[in-house]
Amino acid sequence: MIKAVCIDDEQLARESIIDLIKLSNQEIEIVGEAESVESAIQIIHTHHPDLVFLDIQLADGTGFDLLQKLTKINFKLIFITAYEEFALRAIKFSAIDYLLKPINPADFFAALSKAETIFEKENQHKQLEALISHLNPDEKKKKKLVLRTAESIHLIDIQDIIRCEANSGYTEFYLDSGKSILVSKGLIEFDELLSECGFIRTHQSHLININFIESYEKTDGGYILMRDKSNVPVSNRKKENMIRFFEKL
Repeated sequence: MIKAVCIDDEQLARESIIDLIKLSNQEIEIVGEAESVESAIQIIHTHHPDLVFLDIQLADGTGFDLLQKLTKINFKLIFITAYEEFALRAIKFSAIDYLLKPINPADFFAALSKAETIFEKENQHKQLEALISHLNPDEKKKKKLVLRTAESIHLIDIQDIIRCEANSGYTEFYLDSGKSILVSKGLIEFDELLSECGFIRTHQSHLININFIESYEKTDGGYILMRDKSNVPVSNRKKENMIRFFEKL
């Protein structure tokens, strides 16, 4: 039996989650509820849950405040939140599971099934480190990104990514270390995340870190020469944007 805790400042929201758990027929027991950071800390320390449903906005702070106050996190975490752009972007960088309010039952049941199969195997420390890096207002702190593969969870510094390339529905990351990581997500998802971190789309299949650009070559149809000596094509509709980008430097 999986022990779960529901943390939300709205009683109706907590009741909705509990009702959905009952409908799911999963081996999950709600052992505690909380509406604030302080009460959540007490419940977690008392019950040592395997799974925590955590809302972003709580009565006396945020779910992020709670995570930063816990000295040890040994539970599977699923965020439950209304759409808040900043918070949601931070969660996406960490690859932690989340559900948007109002909760879609099908999405909820899928999240429960996933939690039941992997909560014992998955260590979330890397994901939480990535999450906190994007909540930290200090711009000098290195921002992190979690990349999941079938075998591993990788925590990488965003500034170490040279480029990303679409590969049949997957995305391959090329790092400054010479290593590459293939993940089963499309390039468009990472384009949305990384566009505010110094990355630009040069082509339908290519996303590059501007800090690794060596030159823009106009021959052979136009391409970007990266610092690792890779050539990245520039599509016809992106050429004007690239020229304007270089003119601003």
